[in-house]
Amino acid sequence: MDYDTERAVSRSGDRAVVLHPHIKKSNLTKIRDPEGCLAEAVSLTAAINLNVIHSEVVALSKPKPGTLFGEGKLDDFADFIKANDIVVVVIDGPVTPVQQRNLERRLQSKVIDRTGLILEIFGDRAQTKEGGLQVELAHLSYQRTRLVRSWTHLERQRGGAGFLGGPGESQLEIDRRLIDERIVKLKRQLETVVRTRELHRSKRKKIPYPIVALVGYTNAGKSTLFNRLTNSDVFAKDLLFATLDPTMRKIELPGGQSVILSDTVGFISDLPTELVAAFRATLEEVLEADLVIHVRDITHGDTDAQKKDVFDVLKRLGVDTDKHTHYLEVLNKIDLLGDESKNLMLNEAERREEMIPMSAFNGEGVEAFLIAVEERLTHNQKVLKVRILSEDGATLSWVYRNGTVLDRQDLDDYVQIDVKFSPENLGRLEKMPVTIL
Repeated sequence: MDYDTERAVSRSGDRAVVLHPHIKKSNLTKIRDPEGCLAEAVSLTAAINLNVIHSEVVALSKPKPGTLFGEGKLDDFADFIKANDIVVVVIDGPVTPVQQRNLERRLQSKVIDRTGLILEIFGDRAQTKEGGLQVELAHLSYQRTRLVRSWTHLERQRGGAGFLGGPGESQLEIDRRLIDERIVKLKRQLETVVRTRELHRSKRKKIPYPIVALVGYTNAGKSTLFNRLTNSDVFAKDLLFATLDPTMRKIELPGGQSVILSDTVGFISDLPTELVAAFRATLEEVLEADLVIHVRDITHGDTDAQKKDVFDVLKRLGVDTDKHTHYLEVLNKIDLLGDESKNLMLNEAERREEMIPMSAFNGEGVEAFLIAVEERLTHNQKVLKVRILSEDGATLSWVYRNGTVLDRQDLDDYVQIDVKFSPENLGRLEKMPVTIL
């Protein structure tokens, strides 16, 4: 089965309708604004170049088991879809396989739910072989649950072989078996990816630069911050899921210490379980990080709900955000706030040492952020006074790369430095041609 030919949405530019079912008694209604959810769904739909003709919040007291929506609403939607030549209906929420089949029959249009839409975006964004494998695995795991008797070819029977006779596998069973075989093959290929990543991590530990991972809700500004700190040109755009494949670069902190900065895929509410499982090899970079930086779009109307969504995914990965020494929160996009809102935020951040107000776009607050990163990474380090011969440039360079220099005095024959070292690098320092005072 060719993944590319089984994509749920066939052509960019297709006319689409986006519907957000708002279940009145749902716990989510207390957290998220339905209009904000609809706006996000429209952005997700636009991210795969569908032409959104109409979007609507549909209030439901209770979802219908067979069709999700009531008869009256279905009649209205069917008339609108026929009159406006709609090709795709996007439902911003979970849709069961039976509901999807019934809706497609009733509306005479392709129907995809939120999980299917996110999978489409990931499939469009994946650039590396690893990303493609992960997306295909997630897509097939999801697609397997969608195998219901929707089309006539699924009801055909294939004759038995040899002496067995009787009806053979149904087309439904054949499809399921082919998907299962492909999933097994993909998992084997991804096991190689996991081993490769573990090898890379073990190599990095031999040159123990701390790992700083950027995480956050999609479109929060992680890649913009990454580019500013690393002078890179990672794709950064006002677009959901602009980054999919992780990128790592070395940067230098104000005290001279080198660290590895990792830009990761953005999170989103109701992130499909299939994606979390498939991308675990990539997301495990966050688990290995010495410091997790949570980048938030502080101007977004649902910023608190987005924070909760990110925390939920981090907890599923095993990251403990309660350990403040391993966690910093960047309140990004402060350049878009009015003076009153900005002052309130700055006052709150002064009382919360783990919060750093910043604009990754214009650089405001970046220096304070780098200092805070340095303080977090060096909280358990030991301060030493060392002397190094002035002519020993290699040792001096190593000290700057692997420690945090607090003070330096250039004397006649040697350089005297006050420096912070981690326990790992302290052991390495003791074997070098230096004098520890």
